Amino acid sequence: MTEKQLSDFIKRGREVLEIEEKGLAAIREDLDLNFARAVEILAGCKGRAIITGLGKSGLVGRKIAATMSSTGTPSFFLHPVEGAHGDLGMVREEDVVIAISNSGETDELNALLPAIRSFGTKIISITSETKSTMGRLSDVVIRTKVPCEACSHGLAPTASTTAALAVGDALAVCLMDHKDFDSKDFKRFHPGGSLGRRLTLCISEIMHKDNIPSVSQHSPLSEALTVLDKGRLGLVALTDNDKLSGVITDGDVRRLVCSGEFSTDKLAAEVMARNPLHITSDMSAAQALDIMESKEITVLPVVSDDGVITGMVHLHDLLGKGRLKFADNVRS
Repeated sequence: MTEKQLSDFIKRGREVLEIEEKGLAAIREDLDLNFARAVEILAGCKGRAIITGLGKSGLVGRKIAATMSSTGTPSFFLHPVEGAHGDLGMVREEDVVIAISNSGETDELNALLPAIRSFGTKIISITSETKSTMGRLSDVVIRTKVPCEACSHGLAPTASTTAALAVGDALAVCLMDHKDFDSKDFKRFHPGGSLGRRLTLCISEIMHKDNIPSVSQHSPLSEALTVLDKGRLGLVALTDNDKLSGVITDGDVRRLVCSGEFSTDKLAAEVMARNPLHITSDMSAAQALDIMESKEITVLPVVSDDGVITGMVHLHDLLGKGRLKFADNVRS
């Protein structure tokens, strides 16, 4: 290919992404009380969230179902055609159905909705046409109207499917927040994932054991700060007869400077935080992460049963120092 052809591909790719961005911006502005009502219905669901759609909308629905299932909302995908041939028997009154169709006029899907309504099952639709057949058959309609598709002919579902997928993510995240779904829950639902495996590790397996940033509490503050800087963990441990007695963090230093109380003539013990949080080496990474999240800190000293400092663990140690990937396009 010529350089011009390659350049044209880049230009066209950027145009497509810009169209998709504009589509997301449009549905973000359109998001209204109907979205909140949909979250409310799903949050109160005693059964499962059942996602259904045909074609590209069906593929989006499978992804939404997978995301919800893995984040604390029991879900599965129901193919409309299979539903019409017996699989509708899986739907119960206590379930909630999320139907996806850009036009809202997918015949195979709309044929199922009256039967679903007869069960007393709530229906949430994701569509660009609120007054469509699907919209009229739904309890709540989330509008996902995009200005145009990215396809040159306006035929291939592109911006519209991105919009539906994004709304599904928004529903899943809101439900996570409502249920206080945290790292412990993530671990339970992802026992084979990288993060799940890592959170089962013992602190002794991942903590820093060598060159621990630590000095005596009787040392000059200047010495403690030198060790703090070289340690690159954001914390220096202060000891008394090798036992942990206090800590000085980057934040402590910043606050001292801002208050005008900073002086390198002081002893480390004069400015250290006493009785600091700490963990033992036999605790799990998940337990350490819980402490860090609840106390909003990023590093913890590790001590023995008699209080002697034996190591230090940082948030990045728990999360794999960049080895874990959280983007959707990276398989765990």
